[in-house]
Amino acid sequence: MLKPTTLTSDRVLVLGGGPAGVTAGYLLAHAGADTLVLEADDQVGGLAKTVVRDGYRFDLGGHRFFTKSAEVERLWHEVMREELLVRPRLSRIYWNGRFLDYPLRAGNVVRQLGPVEVVRCALSYAAAALRPVREERTFEEWVTKRFGRRLFELFFRSYTEKVWGVPTSEIRAEWAAQRIRGLSFGSAVRAALLGNGGNRIKSLIEEFHYPRLGPGQMWEAFAEEIDAAGGEMRLDSRVEALELEDGRVVSVTSAGETIRTDAVISSLPLRTIVELAGDAAPARVREAAAGLRYRDFLTVAVALDREAPFPDTWIYVHEPGVRVARIQSYGAWSPAMLPEPGRACLGLEYFCFAGDDLWEARDDDLVALATRELEALGLVPADAVENGWVVRVPKAYPMYDEDYAERVASIRTWLETIPNLQQVGRNGLHRYNNSDHSMLTAVRAVENLLHGAGHDLWRVNADGVYLEEGELEEQPYLRLPDAPAAART
Repeated sequence: MLKPTTLTSDRVLVLGGGPAGVTAGYLLAHAGADTLVLEADDQVGGLAKTVVRDGYRFDLGGHRFFTKSAEVERLWHEVMREELLVRPRLSRIYWNGRFLDYPLRAGNVVRQLGPVEVVRCALSYAAAALRPVREERTFEEWVTKRFGRRLFELFFRSYTEKVWGVPTSEIRAEWAAQRIRGLSFGSAVRAALLGNGGNRIKSLIEEFHYPRLGPGQMWEAFAEEIDAAGGEMRLDSRVEALELEDGRVVSVTSAGETIRTDAVISSLPLRTIVELAGDAAPARVREAAAGLRYRDFLTVAVALDREAPFPDTWIYVHEPGVRVARIQSYGAWSPAMLPEPGRACLGLEYFCFAGDDLWEARDDDLVALATRELEALGLVPADAVENGWVVRVPKAYPMYDEDYAERVASIRTWLETIPNLQQVGRNGLHRYNNSDHSMLTAVRAVENLLHGAGHDLWRVNADGVYLEEGELEEQPYLRLPDAPAAART
């Protein structure tokens, strides 16, 4: 573990025990600060936790660990050591009853689409390149410009509308820029024909880190280190209110207890943090927060009496005839996710809104739906499903709708008047961060608090830098010791 320093600090509260929250707690505790992390759930990890049922371990979404940040990379190795594996990437698109390789490979694309369809896609891309959209305001415009209308209709529209539950014309271009940056029809074809040497297109990485027992193992290790370093990690401790005096947070109410504090690092959703402040937030800020939207989702994990029907870590389901959007195969992430060889556990991901028919359905009905859809897709016969479990995840994905940027800006302006409150993480900044970017916002927040660094946390993963290029980078404040090389399986 990191060696605690002699630095002392007034009490710091960290709200939320996801990747950003436990990272902040870990760094604060090891710096000698009086640290308390409050998590509403009965386990840490948030969306990135690992659930255990009857010996099966499964994730909520897929969590590949790869990063440009040297600080984050070292933190992973510092905490996980030999438990951090290096895994090969294999995830494909399931479309029209066929698997398409992703990254694209020329021979596979031609075989699966057929030469006629490939030509149609190429001509569509050429037409889009000749008549580009000047101002890309929506997801649809952004993708069509870079891939052509034909590929957009074949692959992007149905899947994206499953995920978000709204037409692609209502999703802002910023989301596409953040998630698909560096990849276009032309770059994909070049990678397919010439290879992706040096992983230049970062969405096409060929291997990644992964904790042996799932991503939850990492966040649990962080939580253990917080306690070991003299901090405190409290579970089942939902935050109920923030009290502000003279423009500063002076206390937090959690589980009926009022806890005085000198500084707060929060990964709670922007909408939630404003609600907790109550009338201390101006009316315009409360209105902006109430208008922020989130996409919820649920995972139906099913145990099979046989091995997985595909070798991929996950497949993207682009079939419009089923509601499932993505299917995980947890044994492909790590064999230790399964109780014994010769079996499989698949996670079917359904995106929804809290209160809709999927969200409100009984668990048994959702397991039955997942079983029917696996059979309808031709992947698994119904009689191979032995058991199933459902986990619902509220506010999983911040939505980039037409008004989100203006609403976030209004909230941010108010937050910047509170000098001892910093927002971090995916929902804390209402930005579609991966876990490494969420952790990096926490690193920068701790540097601000302990070193007066003055980092703008809203600039981490800004300007569509999800798929970053270049060498690992490190900032000067937090120096971590060299870590051992990751184990390979």
